[in-house]
Amino acid sequence: MQSDPATQRVVLSVAALNRAARTLIEGGFGVVWVEGEISNFSRPASGHWYFTLKDREAQLRCTMWRPRNVLLRFAPRDGQLVQARGRVSLYEARGEFQLVVEHLEDAGAGALQRAFEELRARLGAEGLFAAERKRALPAAPACVGVITSPTGAALRDILHVLSQRFPAATVIIYPVPVQGAAAAPAIAAALDLASERAECDVLILARGGGSLEDLWAFNDERVARAIARCTVPVVAGIGHETDVTIADFVADVRAPTPTAAAQVAVPDRRVWLQRLALLAQRFGSAMRRKLSDDAAQLRARYERLQRAHPGSRLAQHAQRLDELELRLRRTLDAQLHLAMAPLAPLRARLEAAWARAAAATLARLESAVRTLHAISPLALMARGYAVVVRADGGALVRNTSDAPVGSEIEAHLTDGVLVAQVTGVRDQSERDPSGRGPGGRGS
Repeated sequence: MQSDPATQRVVLSVAALNRAARTLIEGGFGVVWVEGEISNFSRPASGHWYFTLKDREAQLRCTMWRPRNVLLRFAPRDGQLVQARGRVSLYEARGEFQLVVEHLEDAGAGALQRAFEELRARLGAEGLFAAERKRALPAAPACVGVITSPTGAALRDILHVLSQRFPAATVIIYPVPVQGAAAAPAIAAALDLASERAECDVLILARGGGSLEDLWAFNDERVARAIARCTVPVVAGIGHETDVTIADFVADVRAPTPTAAAQVAVPDRRVWLQRLALLAQRFGSAMRRKLSDDAAQLRARYERLQRAHPGSRLAQHAQRLDELELRLRRTLDAQLHLAMAPLAPLRARLEAAWARAAAATLARLESAVRTLHAISPLALMARGYAVVVRADGGALVRNTSDAPVGSEIEAHLTDGVLVAQVTGVRDQSERDPSGRGPGGRGS
């Protein structure tokens, strides 16, 4: 800033003026909401957003820094009507009036959200969301109804889960549009039809994810009341886990996704098979115990019957008869012994002749034993000789050629075996002068 002494004028630089204007603007407005249509939307490499909000009469430059815009759940586009919350400022470098946006909402979504909250409050006050009116799902539904689009991915996911978890259940599909003006009345009509026909044990009301506008049919009051008056329990699986609709509040069970809704609607067959196997095991054990107890009772009754049966008395009489027979045999033997007494001398003579014959036979046997002992190798070994055999096979060594040098031999004596190795061979001509053989014994 410069001062002219002649005129006392205060001259500002452009930057100083813009800075002062920015300070004044930012301090005077604070946080404001602005509604307008997006145009000239750009997203440079920095990640910041730059766009213009316009209506029929004016336009406003806007900036939304990256740390704020990453929090949005939608990507703005040219032509979209939005509501922006931010602070009025001035871009000093260009002297441009702008809005620094902190939060952005789809203007249409904002109106829908308000309508959603109003309907939610009204139906909640009527008791349509009350926990006491929720019905329990059947443990093993024989038939499952699916109300959804016949061409959507949600139906494929549901059918896959139902076939994997509980293939015994029949599936009936009630095809309906799930988006657009015709969706809500069609869904309400399908719910009424399923309730009237009463052919299903549980209903799955499902749709894949989408924006608030895409899911709006499930926020329709007609659908909510159709769910409430349906006589069949309803599982709602609408959108993604973060999506919540009026239908979720009214349904008997709310699942975060269509896939989860199918998992909730039917049991897992693997769990049931495990339970059935356990029950079969318990039943088998109980039956075995029962049969064992019955068999024990039957044996006890049979034993009592046997004791009371006339046959047991007959058995006792038979035993008495056997005793009498034994006494009779003893008496007969005694009488026979007395009758055989005159034959005693003949018996004595026979016994004497038998003793003489036995003595003669024993004498001959002893003579044969002495002869056998005389020629036995054991007798020779007792006199100092040995029996020599090959150690590798037990062949008898008769000549020096039977045990060549280096072979192992075994000399069997009366009290053990000597193991030796042949280190050399001598002829008979090489015997020592004493007349003894190589072994030290006489030849």
